[in-house]
Formats: sequence, structure tokens, C-alpha cells
Amino acid sequence: MALKLNHTKYYVEKKNQLMKSRLEDLPTFETHRSTVTALHYNLVLVALNRLDNPLRFALPKLRTLDLHLEHDAWIVVDKSLNDIPVMAWVDFDTAGRSNLHEAIPCTLKIYHSHAGLLIEKVMEAMTLLLGEQLDLPGDKPADIVPLKKTAK
Repeated sequence: MALKLNHTKYYVEKKNQLMKSRLEDLPTFETHRSTVTALHYNLVLVALNRLDNPLRFALPKLRTLDLHLEHDAWIVVDKSLNDIPVMAWVDFDTAGRSNLHEAIPCTLKIYHSHAGLLIEKVMEAMTLLLGEQLDLPGDKPADIVPLKKTAK
């Protein structure tokens, strides 16, 4: 049984390595500089640190598309076409980042002519899926604890 688990882990690791190399091997339809919101970037970082790295989710209402998340790349793949990338956010510019609220510059690679239509749906689905996995409170207001003054 341990051999099967090790073999499966080896296969998953090799498949993830292949995922990164596919981005450079395939021609892009369009490549441009973009940004991701701090909310999305921070949520993905927390999820990758708390859950697993890499993460992969099926995107609801987008039949054959999966979202593959890594620290250095977020990739939407079409699982019906042997995981061919549809779009990917890469090259996150976090060097010298000194805040948690500003958008993160990155490169958006489009591999399909209609992928641009899915960007907002993918971000919305990612937020919902990661929120469920992390068990984050939805729209509940945070409790504010008053600071007590100490006597001198």
C-alpha cells in the first residue's frame, strides 16, 4: 500500500512539474501585464500555506476547466484536452512588497481566444472555493476588542 501512495505522490509531483513547463512550451494567443487584487493574492497565499501546494479545483459552472494554484503561477486548464492551459497568471511582482492592500502586478498569458471572457468568473469561483476550504466567515462582521488602559 505504501508503494502505491508513493507512486501516486510521484505521479502528482511529475504532473505538476509538467504543468509549469507547458506554459513555456505552448504558444500564447495574447500576453500582457496585468494585476491581481490584493484580496485574491493574499487568499491564495494563505490557502497554499495552510492547505497544500499546489492546489487544484474544478471550477463550478465551467464544465471541463480546473484551476491549478501554485506560489508562482495560477493556471486555468482544460481537463478534457489533457490539461492544456486556457490562461495563466505568472511572474507575480512581489519583490519589495511592503503592504497587504495594493494590487500585485503580474503577467497574464491567454492561450485561448475566448479566455478573457472567463477572468472574472474564475476569480469569483476561486474566492468561493478557497473560502470554503479555509472555512472563512462569509460576510460576518469582525468583532473589535477594545484595548484596556493599564494603570501606571
